[in-house]
Amino acid sequence: MAEKKRIMVMQTMRCHFLRVSHMCGSWARMWQRQMSGRVYTEMDFDQEEMKAKLLGFPGGSIDLSKQEESGIAILTINNPSHMNAFTGTMMVQLEEKVCQLEQWADGKGLILQGAAGTFCSGADLNAVKGLSEPKDGMKMCMFMQNVQTRLLRLPLITVALVEGRALGGGAELTTACDFRLMAPGSVIQFVHKHMGVVPGWGGAARLVRLVGSQNSLKLLCGASKVDPEFGLHIRLADGALKDPQIEDGVGTVLQQAEKWLSHYTKGPPPVIQAIKKVVLSGRELPLAEALRTEKEVFGTVWGGRANLQALSRKFKYK
Repeated sequence: MAEKKRIMVMQTMRCHFLRVSHMCGSWARMWQRQMSGRVYTEMDFDQEEMKAKLLGFPGGSIDLSKQEESGIAILTINNPSHMNAFTGTMMVQLEEKVCQLEQWADGKGLILQGAAGTFCSGADLNAVKGLSEPKDGMKMCMFMQNVQTRLLRLPLITVALVEGRALGGGAELTTACDFRLMAPGSVIQFVHKHMGVVPGWGGAARLVRLVGSQNSLKLLCGASKVDPEFGLHIRLADGALKDPQIEDGVGTVLQQAEKWLSHYTKGPPPVIQAIKKVVLSGRELPLAEALRTEKEVFGTVWGGRANLQALSRKFKYK
């Protein structure tokens, strides 16, 4: 009886939290808009018009596979004949796949990789030349900043699996994930200076948050090659994977990445997604708003199925 009473109290309190959340609906909608990933809106540029232009540069694909049992998805940049450079079509497909992941209720993690042993070499030169007008280049940047911000704000734990080279826009893309794992012999290099430009897909802003302004200046002004050891030293990399050809039994680099990620995706999807949301709000919102967000998210899981099941098992910390 005591256990049933406790569960009833928890459910009553949860309902109270949800009622309060409803009363704060205008604030919640504001937060949703801020965290939706759309840095730029229709007032800034015509996204559909930009998509139409990007689709004029075909080739390659962005492939998504979901592992329903583990809750981990694999997103693959697939254009190996051009070192997985992004064509216009691939940019549009990336947005489509991110949209699918935003709606994946049972998802917990994502691994972003390149096909055929290399990560990504940035934008395909045909697309770059075709969008050489400054106004078109800026609109392409706005489109890709929106997509990569939405990628970073997914309610999933995201990992960039860096094999081979991540150059230019490919280096920027690694910063749009929560973590970066580097395979043996891999390199992250912001080569924008050599092309006479600066990062435009949001990579510079994210890089400063990851490694600090001084390291960012060194990487951007020096176009420095970041190998796994250096990446760990400056905290751009979160792990260095082992070479399966040298060490037996470690599995492929993808298998190693899945094992690494699985340590952080154990548990029910609503709980993992809630954790990502509160960390995201703490990183991106002012403190007062982050605290309110934490309370709102807490109210969605407190008294929920996972919480009640843990209570019924008389769960104890280990």
